[in-house]
Amino acid sequence: MAGRPSKYQDEFAEQARKLCLLGATDQDLADFFEVSEQTVNAWKASHPEFLESIKKGKDLADAEVAARLFHRALGYSHKAVKIFNDQGEPLIVDYEEHYPPDTAAAIFWLKNRQRTKWRDKQDVEHTGPDGGPVQVSEVRRVIVRPPDKKE
Repeated sequence: MAGRPSKYQDEFAEQARKLCLLGATDQDLADFFEVSEQTVNAWKASHPEFLESIKKGKDLADAEVAARLFHRALGYSHKAVKIFNDQGEPLIVDYEEHYPPDTAAAIFWLKNRQRTKWRDKQDVEHTGPDGGPVQVSEVRRVIVRPPDKKE
């Protein structure tokens, strides 16, 4: 029994790559192609060029974000212009815009790149003598009260 013919077309691979460069998720691709996300996953399985295009687009987009995060972490400068009104005439002034290092970006970068050195959670292991198990003993306190005196 044959199913419905696939809606897939060869040009979808390049369209998917471009969409992924813009940050599209698999659900976004499904919405764009007017299919379910399950169909997008089926296309990835049956059309290797479609899967490869999606990977390339997502990898390039992720690399671009990583580069921008890196620059934010370190701080950066770039050339810019300001346009003023000088007695009815535009006055264009070149200047250099500076962005100082961003502590949150630096922490995020380091926590992801050097997890063992920069994580919030610290592993603390308790051991007994010579690295053996911790010995646990139970201490009970018994309080003995004298009997009530009767008058």
